[in-house]
Amino acid sequence: MQPIPSGNYMAYDRTIVVFSPDGRLLQVEYAREAVKRGGTAVGIRLKDAVVLGALKTTAPLGVSDSHKKIFEIDSHAGLVCSGLLSDARDLVEISRVKSQVNKITYGESISVSSLTRHISDRKHMVTQYAGMRPYGVGLLIGGVNDNAELFETDPSGTMIEWKAQAIGRGAEKVRKVLERDYKDGMDTASGVKLLLKAIKAGEKDAGPDNLEVAVITKDKFKRLTPEDIKNA
Repeated sequence: MQPIPSGNYMAYDRTIVVFSPDGRLLQVEYAREAVKRGGTAVGIRLKDAVVLGALKTTAPLGVSDSHKKIFEIDSHAGLVCSGLLSDARDLVEISRVKSQVNKITYGESISVSSLTRHISDRKHMVTQYAGMRPYGVGLLIGGVNDNAELFETDPSGTMIEWKAQAIGRGAEKVRKVLERDYKDGMDTASGVKLLLKAIKAGEKDAGPDNLEVAVITKDKFKRLTPEDIKNA
């Protein structure tokens, strides 16, 4: 983010609905900073699956599951977040309701692209009204309908599809590993190995006890145990 001049320029960050003279929504840029400072999260699209991974926040007396950053939306779809966890949980609940309504209404699982579009629309909506603030969270949303798909949404509501992507504080180092080692049509075992290698490049303290990994196929959302991660 470009440095923001002092003085009258600061008046343009008091509300989300006012553009600065050079066409910026400063509150959205601040929300993006929250994502950049969050724990590293990674998603990789494989041949018949999507694998998601994240570094968990840990505390000596904390209960591990209360800090999770990967969420199941349906048996065929899930997401991983970086940024404000409370904002992510709100979007997860909205997503789960949308998924179930789609299944009841149409008798089939919601497409990953439609689910992502719904989340992106919600993120974009809160950038257009005074008295609201952008969601300070970035999401990688993955799943399998007929094909595996992986999308990213940022606080502005932008929706981008990826083969592999990383967000959070270690994203730059992770992307270098992904760009070098990713191959189309990778199987699940190779994808998990690449994800773990990439996260460890961005987060030096990453290990089986503070990593979350989930593998999503067409009809199953599976979390890997620390033992699974250790043996991958």
